Amino acid sequence: MKIDTLCVQGGFQPKCGEPRQVPIYQTTTFKYDTTQHMADLFDLKAPGYFYTRLANPTNDAVAKKIAALEGGVAAILTSSGQAANFFAIANICSAGDHVVCSAQIYGGTFNLFNVSLRKMGIDYTFVDPEATPAQIQKAFKPNTKCVFGETVANPSGVILDIEKFAKLAHKNGVPLIMDNTFPTPILCRPFEFGCDIVTHATTKYMDGHSAQVGGCVVDSGNFDWEKHADKFGCLVDPDPSYHGLSYTKTFGKQAYIVKATAHLMRDYGSIPSPFNAFLVNIGLESLHLRIRRHAESALKIAKWLKAQKKVAWVNFAGLPDSPYHKLLKKQFDGPAPCGVMTFGIKGGREASIKFMDSLKVIGIVTHVADAWSCVLHPASHTHRQLTDEQLKAAGIPPDLIRLSVGLEDPADLIADLKQALKKV
Repeated sequence: MKIDTLCVQGGFQPKCGEPRQVPIYQTTTFKYDTTQHMADLFDLKAPGYFYTRLANPTNDAVAKKIAALEGGVAAILTSSGQAANFFAIANICSAGDHVVCSAQIYGGTFNLFNVSLRKMGIDYTFVDPEATPAQIQKAFKPNTKCVFGETVANPSGVILDIEKFAKLAHKNGVPLIMDNTFPTPILCRPFEFGCDIVTHATTKYMDGHSAQVGGCVVDSGNFDWEKHADKFGCLVDPDPSYHGLSYTKTFGKQAYIVKATAHLMRDYGSIPSPFNAFLVNIGLESLHLRIRRHAESALKIAKWLKAQKKVAWVNFAGLPDSPYHKLLKKQFDGPAPCGVMTFGIKGGREASIKFMDSLKVIGIVTHVADAWSCVLHPASHTHRQLTDEQLKAAGIPPDLIRLSVGLEDPADLIADLKQALKKV
């Protein structure tokens, strides 16, 4: 199936007389007739469901659809995008391990890595995504377990060179993990450029309507864990919590996701409700239509902003003069990477805040990438916990405004931007 068809029909094929829409299995538990059957489920010897904290049919159907869209072998839904990124790392990293990470990532993810996971003993080295391969190579250590980045950095808009980072990761015997939330697999499929694992905040474009919070981790099935068994004994060696089971030997290419389910989800319990998964699926059915409209409208607005005298700068890879336009053409399917851009108003921080406070149609909200257009001032909001030096490293100047272009008529959005500019 082509990707547009997968958005509608992927992950769930009803049989004769069954519901056409994915059913909501709003249940905690599942009944079985024998003690042995339940025992086999707990030992991972038999397929099936026994407790929604580990797995649920509704969640699995949606995870299968997202895996199909990305071209992966398996996926797991989580309760948020933050949980997805935590699971992606914690599934193969523990105290004493190290991660090489792009410095251009979402502030919440940066804080998760730089503060919370450091407290758990996982060390991080943040690198400039535009650094040369030789410069980035210096960040690797003998205990490095993976590389992490975002396909489109939130909020800076930097596009990561996936092939460059994938080659460096594989040269050092570790997988590349990419957060693909902003472009979604409709506009960018990182696995095709060497990425090994993809994460998503399904809260954003996949849902598309600000109706639920969720995340997803997708495995390509391409990384050879057994080839690097010295680094990834957690997947290759016998797991004492499952009677000596080896994930790679028992589950092959699905080992990474099975471990995330049987170990992390079992112990941390960051499962989304089946109803939230149902809402994600509703959003996925129109994702291929919506994300392209978001991107097209954003490109129109970016061009308009760039022509305004009171606008200091516009950062959007869809613009021909963007330093990321070449990577856009290489890695993305479309004239723009998503519906999110950044720009600044002449006059600095205070002018940008005055401009935002004057908007009437475009709202100020702590969200991005849904049907309603919205703005955010990262230095005051999502990234306010960062120092000035960290803000600079993350590509966030004090005048930066993040604009998420929704599904409204672009002419109405431009009219709102125009009247707000007049008040600056």
